[in-house]
Amino acid sequence: MVKRNVLGRGLGALIDDAEKIQSASINEIELNKIEANPFQPRSNFDKETLEELAASIREIGLIQPITLRKINNEKYQIIAGERRFRAAHIAGLKSIPAYIRKANDDGMLEIALVENIQRENLDAIEIAVSYQRLMDELEFTQEELSVRIGKKRSTIANYTRLLKLPAVIQKGLREKAISMGHARAIINIDNEDTQKMIYTQILRYGFSVRKVEEIVRDLNSDEQKNNKLKKEKLPNEYQEIKKQLGEIFNSHIGFSMNDKGKGKIVITFKSPEELGKIVKIIENKN
Repeated sequence: MVKRNVLGRGLGALIDDAEKIQSASINEIELNKIEANPFQPRSNFDKETLEELAASIREIGLIQPITLRKINNEKYQIIAGERRFRAAHIAGLKSIPAYIRKANDDGMLEIALVENIQRENLDAIEIAVSYQRLMDELEFTQEELSVRIGKKRSTIANYTRLLKLPAVIQKGLREKAISMGHARAIINIDNEDTQKMIYTQILRYGFSVRKVEEIVRDLNSDEQKNNKLKKEKLPNEYQEIKKQLGEIFNSHIGFSMNDKGKGKIVITFKSPEELGKIVKIIENKN
């Protein structure tokens, strides 16, 4: 695919062309009119992650529209977003928000998105979606996009990573309930439930970005310690004790002991609610 340089043209020309394919225009398209792209490189979609996305869509809707190519008045083909399309089916939606493109408008799409990115009133998720669309639909790498729009590759990476956050956190970022700094800290946690828990705590207690970064560092440090504990070999009798503790607290137990018999037990929890249950169990045992 030939990738044309569009940034050397006058701003007036850019805006005139961009208006022909306004990237902010979103249509609601019936799912039964949409077909998969036969050239989709991904053939396997993880069932569990699709179910999780479907649950999110049921709760707060679809944050990021898919992109379709119009075949005729009754048929559209997916350009980008087949995972979201499949999850929408599972969620029971009858229609889905989508950007509609013509088959030959790559050049104008690039112009529209590049002009769109320069707007000052975009939120972080809108910027991230624009970057991702340029890479998905026009096959740019982060390095190529960096040169194209005059942004550092790390800046592009930081924005597009936001699209991996749970939809409820993306929604909070769009509504300015949290800042870009909060979101960038949360994304460094791998577990989605823990991400949501931290987000809830930010809203409840008004944590600063620095405080959230500190929480994330502590959680990741604990996770590394727990992973280390998992790898340590325990004698069979202590393996049995570890198993019994796990059943009592319904949680992962870290159990380590050195040659002198000195060690420690770590009980992990993913939320304040889980911590409360653990405390009650300990109180009842005393």
